[in-house]
Amino acid sequence: MKVKKRIFFDIHSWIGVKLSILFFIVCFSGTLATLSHEMDWLFNPDIRATSQEQFASRNLIMQNFQSAFPNGRMTFWMRTEEPYLCDILYKEENGKRSYVFANPYTGEIQGEAFLTFQRFFRDLHYFLFIPFQIGHFTVLLFAFLLFTSLITALVFYKKWWKKLFQLQVGKGSLFFFRSLHRLVGLWSIPFTLLFSITGIWYFLERANIAEVATRSNPPVPKIQLNGALVATYNTNTIDYDRVAALAEEAIPSLKAGDIVPSRGESGPIYITGHSNVPLVRQRANRVYIHPESYEVIDVQKASDIPAVMYLNDIADPLHFGNWGGLPTKILWFLFGLAISSLVLSGIWITAKKKALKRKKNKKKLMGSWYWMNWLIYSVMILFMYYIIIENYHASHTAIIAVTAGWTSFIAMAYYLFVYKLKKAIS
Repeated sequence: MKVKKRIFFDIHSWIGVKLSILFFIVCFSGTLATLSHEMDWLFNPDIRATSQEQFASRNLIMQNFQSAFPNGRMTFWMRTEEPYLCDILYKEENGKRSYVFANPYTGEIQGEAFLTFQRFFRDLHYFLFIPFQIGHFTVLLFAFLLFTSLITALVFYKKWWKKLFQLQVGKGSLFFFRSLHRLVGLWSIPFTLLFSITGIWYFLERANIAEVATRSNPPVPKIQLNGALVATYNTNTIDYDRVAALAEEAIPSLKAGDIVPSRGESGPIYITGHSNVPLVRQRANRVYIHPESYEVIDVQKASDIPAVMYLNDIADPLHFGNWGGLPTKILWFLFGLAISSLVLSGIWITAKKKALKRKKNKKKLMGSWYWMNWLIYSVMILFMYYIIIENYHASHTAIIAVTAGWTSFIAMAYYLFVYKLKKAIS
């Protein structure tokens, strides 16, 4: 039995140490993503809105959009779920995409940005800015590793359920941090399970295992526009008030949210929103409307969707904690920080414990995995700069801010695991 527990401990340590750099980036980026909208609110006054009883006319917002950007085309209308944030209208102009902030209560266009905190941290956590599906599956692999790390810890940590309030003090820093690592890990069990299981679900969807992606993402119905309309069709001239009203009429409990205007000659207008079904994201409710006749073509109600689709539509709210508004997002953020700290404290404990052994046999803690971690990190950084410059057309201020953030990350890693560790063992 002791041998088996030692094997589980070795697996737990191997994951935490050998993959520590990437593990921390994946966990911490997801943590920041939970409050990324709030970061936009904090650092960008243009996105702030003061909640009022009634929303402004969507047609008024679109008129103001056209006045501010006569050559711009709206491709996606995000009605944020946070009452203190503006609507975000995706704008295409001269081959460039930007985000326009429209006050949903006054209809005023308050500003524009090419890159937001929300978009940056979602992309970082989603695929590490590494294209060709490599980044997506690299991130999703850590869902399995997080789950494995939890299970192995529970196996080798004896009677862990009796130690939810045990914190060892007065026995030195190594004993304290090891005890704190265990205590934080125990209290984080529900969230570690939640993050890992939803991450595994994302893997099933992206790999389309058991046709999860096919079954949970039904095809958009096809339409045919009138030949005369095709030549003059403009997504900015749609009657969006009428579209929202038709959607809410089709699903009586619906509060119309995001709108995707028709794309091409065969695409209907696509409206999503929240109804009286809890937990699910907006797109669990879908209403498709013909942009010419304003006929409701198809309706999907969250109350009627099959089990696979329901699971797919609760994954995001559960993973990022936005199902309950700001209170749940803060709670998810705090436990995300706790899990991220487990990666740092775990490698610190292991590094300090084995420091003298490494000093004698000159064996590196991470070995060749040290270079593997930093190689992937370097590839990620190169693609990140390419994407935010070429695809997002980020401003000089944004590039400087991103660079400062990553410089701080490297400085912190050096301070903790080089300078501080050498000082501790000397």
